Amino acid sequence: MELNRALEALKELETTLHAYRHAMGVLTYDGETVAPRNSAAGRGDTLALLSGVEHDLMTRPATKALLDELEAQKDALSHTDRRRVELLREESDDLTLVPAKEYMDYQSLLANAQAVWHDAKLSSDYAAFAPYLEKIIAYNRRFAERKNAQMKPYDALLDTYEKGARMETLDPFFRLLQTELTPLILEIGKRPTPDTSFLRQSFPIAQQRVFSERLMDIMGISRDDCAIGETEHPFTDGYNKHDVRITTHYFEGEVLSNMYSVIHEGGHALYELGSGDALEGTVLAGGATMGIHESQSRFYENIIGRSLPFCRAVLPVMQELFPAQLAGVTPEALYRAVNLAQPSLIRTEADELTYGLHVMVRYELEKGMISGELSVKDLPGEWNRRMKEALGVEVPDDRRGVLQDSHWSGGLVGYFPSYALGSAYGVQMLEQMQKTVDVWGSVERGDLRPVTEWLRERIHRHGCLLTPAELLQSAMQAPFDPSRYTEYLKKKFSALYAL
Repeated sequence: MELNRALEALKELETTLHAYRHAMGVLTYDGETVAPRNSAAGRGDTLALLSGVEHDLMTRPATKALLDELEAQKDALSHTDRRRVELLREESDDLTLVPAKEYMDYQSLLANAQAVWHDAKLSSDYAAFAPYLEKIIAYNRRFAERKNAQMKPYDALLDTYEKGARMETLDPFFRLLQTELTPLILEIGKRPTPDTSFLRQSFPIAQQRVFSERLMDIMGISRDDCAIGETEHPFTDGYNKHDVRITTHYFEGEVLSNMYSVIHEGGHALYELGSGDALEGTVLAGGATMGIHESQSRFYENIIGRSLPFCRAVLPVMQELFPAQLAGVTPEALYRAVNLAQPSLIRTEADELTYGLHVMVRYELEKGMISGELSVKDLPGEWNRRMKEALGVEVPDDRRGVLQDSHWSGGLVGYFPSYALGSAYGVQMLEQMQKTVDVWGSVERGDLRPVTEWLRERIHRHGCLLTPAELLQSAMQAPFDPSRYTEYLKKKFSALYAL
């Protein structure tokens, strides 16, 4: 095939693929936010049919022949086009490993599993969700074994979300977090806790919704391109750089829960919104890996959002919206309160210091389930044991234990380490950013544009055009060094608690 015709066929393939994935994404978002409770089965049927079309599109002989032809002429392709072909080939090969009916059945299973998980969490009924998790784990184990019989199954799943991630590197990473941070956590436990009483009041949800909008304004997120919805477990989905959806969850007595959900998901949104114009409609648009995606959300949530300069910027907005609750509160008091370091039950509410240990527990449990050493039936007990061992907390029920996260109901097995890796990546990005950007002066003025522009130049605009390793090198200008992360945490929390 003549090269220009092949490239036109490639564009048509991506356009069609993008349209189906856009439709499936909106259906899933709708199901998680506003769809009626009994809609899961019908939505699951629709998603199964659409995913069947997606499977056929990516595995049909004509698609494979097109990719073969373009690979044969790769020397004549631009770097961008070679990268498009490379990623499409990888997707095609992965989908070919799964029979079409099995793939369709799995998409239907996930739609129903997410609905069942939602109800099971609210009623703390793990037994209702367990049969669905059994099937999800079995599917992921089969997929991993098909993908690379020479690779350990859990490594194959990790690779899906963070290219190149392996247990042989993650095991020492999590050991480092535990070894370096546990003594600090224990020492802080002996010190007086900061006053957080002003945050344990009634913050009307109607005003919190206004606060969400104001936070998005501070972050520079336009509602013309990004909507905000409400869900049980906050998440972000992006369909193109002019249609990104974030979500949050409101609790009247926990204003910080919404605040940091919006900032976290807003970090994801800024990544999607900052993707290069030329990448739109191609497989290169959006985030490169989930670890890099989480580096952006965790960067805004913690490094920026839990800093003293940000507290100085955001407190006047909070006092405007909640004058009675926050009268007399100083930025310094808010800073100490939002950095309360204390072992807790809920990962999404965990402080910056203990957060990595929450992720470590899930990582160990996933390894056990995929290897077969841990049965789904025994998961709650093992969850509770590991939470007690790692964080010293007693888990009172499955709602605040094994059912708290939505990831497994969505089939995201192997995703959790991305949160810890992303947190660590962000520290090295900050070190580079501070060399050329007045980070804290800008943040204190409530102007996050210089921070976002730096990230957009080095990360967001590239989408998937660069390999993850190239992207991290561009942003960090040095090899990944997790000790930089632990040193950052030790320095920050030692100062906060006068150690």
